[in-house]
Amino acid sequence: VGSEMCIRDSLAQIMKFGVVGVIATVIDFGIMNLLHYGLGLNILIANTSGFIVSLIFNYVASMKYVFAHKEGMSRREFIIFVVLSVIGLALNDGIVLALNAGLGLEANIAKICATALVMVYNFVTRKIFLEGEQTK
Repeated sequence: VGSEMCIRDSLAQIMKFGVVGVIATVIDFGIMNLLHYGLGLNILIANTSGFIVSLIFNYVASMKYVFAHKEGMSRREFIIFVVLSVIGLALNDGIVLALNAGLGLEANIAKICATALVMVYNFVTRKIFLEGEQTK
């Protein structure tokens, strides 16, 4: 029964992470497209802006609905979150730039690839570093 409960809890957590991720992705793509195609900004600026705004949403929603949370976030947890986020942003921008500017893929296709890869990175690193910190 214990392992069945653990699997059920993990699946529920992954589902919640997915819902939050879908909303964050819509925000991310919306801002990137508005800035890149609507206002003609450079893909790197547009992508970074969308990523940062969606990251803020994702953080708030993840801490509230997805990961184990104790009241208040310690300075250490906040620093861990910022470091993980900066790495995620660098990965996202690098993948988008390589695929869009380097290989000539359309910006949204490049963004889909980057989002999928960084989503896995985000879940694994937040689960290890943030949830681990909060349950200590």
